[in-house]
Amino acid sequence: MPRVLHCLFVPSSTLFALCALLIPQVVAQVPYSVKVTTDREDAVYKVDETVTFSITVWRGEEQVSGEGTLKYAVDDFLNADGMPTGDAEPTESPVQVTGSLKLPGFLRCTATYTPAVGKPVRAAAGAAFSPEMIGLSLPVPEDFDEFWAEQKRQLAAIPLQPKLTPVKHSTASIECFDVQAPCLGGAPVSGYFSKPTAAKANSLPAILWVHGAGVRSSSLSNAVKGAQAGMLSLDINAHGIANGQPAEFYSELSSGRLKDYRAAGRDSRDTVYFRGMFLRLIRAIDFLTAQPEWDGKHLVVIGHSQGGGQALAAGGIDDRVTMIAAGVPAICDHSGQVAGRINGWPKLVPNNSDGKPDPKILKAACYVDAVNFATHCKADAIMSVGFIDAVCPPSSCYAAYNALTGPKSVMNEPLMGHAAPAHIHAAFFTRVLQHVGPDQADVEK
Repeated sequence: MPRVLHCLFVPSSTLFALCALLIPQVVAQVPYSVKVTTDREDAVYKVDETVTFSITVWRGEEQVSGEGTLKYAVDDFLNADGMPTGDAEPTESPVQVTGSLKLPGFLRCTATYTPAVGKPVRAAAGAAFSPEMIGLSLPVPEDFDEFWAEQKRQLAAIPLQPKLTPVKHSTASIECFDVQAPCLGGAPVSGYFSKPTAAKANSLPAILWVHGAGVRSSSLSNAVKGAQAGMLSLDINAHGIANGQPAEFYSELSSGRLKDYRAAGRDSRDTVYFRGMFLRLIRAIDFLTAQPEWDGKHLVVIGHSQGGGQALAAGGIDDRVTMIAAGVPAICDHSGQVAGRINGWPKLVPNNSDGKPDPKILKAACYVDAVNFATHCKADAIMSVGFIDAVCPPSSCYAAYNALTGPKSVMNEPLMGHAAPAHIHAAFFTRVLQHVGPDQADVEK
């Protein structure tokens, strides 16, 4: 017998309702979070005082109690021996952990919460102990000034002769250029330069923007920002490489000849990579101060991370610099472990099999340590420090900050790791405008 297929017509509205019943509903998961705070808002203590870290767990706006597992650990960035660690069950009352240091430095409390269902979440807070007492981990080399004076003499023998290529920009009130300027060591200064059009001679302050770690083009937007605020504005990349190239160009350099640039030539002060980087700072300053519009009074260097370290170096190596803004600066305290502290980025000095710093590299590193340049820096300065920064540890930043000899201020961030958030960028640029004068501050407004 032939089979008969019976078809039933179902209105679309009814079909939609049936499907809705059959398809599982996706309910948005309210995220968990952990908060770690200190019993002082500024998180600054004196040696031998005690910090109390308070840990709470949250799901959205509600505090979690009686579910999941919470682990915590306190360390001084170099080790956790003898420091509090443990497990706890979240409750409505904060889990409290105490700690103290007998020497100037920083403690970090890290808390990790694992819910019954879902991925672990983590948070941390830091506390400073007499940070203003953190000093040099090694003395500045006796021939530090002599070495850098010779580098500057060799650089000065190379004619500046910059090549400027116009770069199109939509803002009619400024003009932009790609700048290439010869420098000592092969790699040129490579950057974007911008200035207000029709500026009068000797009328404009200058600002030099320098880069964090990595391999990338110079930033036209930074150059434009400075010019729009009424300054001669130059942004240079860290390696003297071509600007405005496709992403593949920088990716190939990053995985090729510049892959390990941080450690390149580190067994000698004459070949260490940062020597060339710092010489490019001087040559960039040569270029800015050679512009007829420069006012002869104000020159700012600004950067974060590796750029912060460069800002410190520029302020110490060149007295034409009148202000530096150094965010979570790298290239600081290469010899930190000699004083029982963690070295700053890029951990330039390795330890030998005996656990002690390699003596040859340690000696060379002293000539490119931003802390040693800071001892020579009389420029106005502003610095940011992240109390939980594992890349540029706060002790390395404070070693540099304490060495600065001019007017200075610091933005302490107890809950910040290695970062340059918007409020710090804004605070830095506000200070720049205050430094260069009311005319430029009015331009920015």
